[in-house]
Amino acid sequence: MEASVMEAARLAKAHGLFNLVFGIWPLLHYRSFEAVTGPKSEPWLVKTVGALMAGIGYTQLRAGGSHAGLNAAGRLGVATSAAFAVIDAVYGGRDRISRIYLLDAVAEAAWVLAWLRARNGLR
Repeated sequence: MEASVMEAARLAKAHGLFNLVFGIWPLLHYRSFEAVTGPKSEPWLVKTVGALMAGIGYTQLRAGGSHAGLNAAGRLGVATSAAFAVIDAVYGGRDRISRIYLLDAVAEAAWVLAWLRARNGLR
């Protein structure tokens, strides 16, 4: 496996694990999730987003080593992380959600940059 494909495969696994873990967190232990991120008015919505995030993570973990699989994992990773980064920055910056989400915005932006870098190597 060439180096760029290996790098993208490692990125897919790392980002997939991140999304899976942070997606299932509110599903497994909602109280600790709220303790860190602040109280929520719609627990069902938090759990829905968590379940979707976990599904995205699982999909990324299953990308394999093919160009097609890794490109799909990258597109999914960029789209998901860009959406989370914008929401986190806008609403965290306006104090509509806990400022802890500003840290997530930074993490999500880092995932976007990592995928853009890796995807350039897959072409």
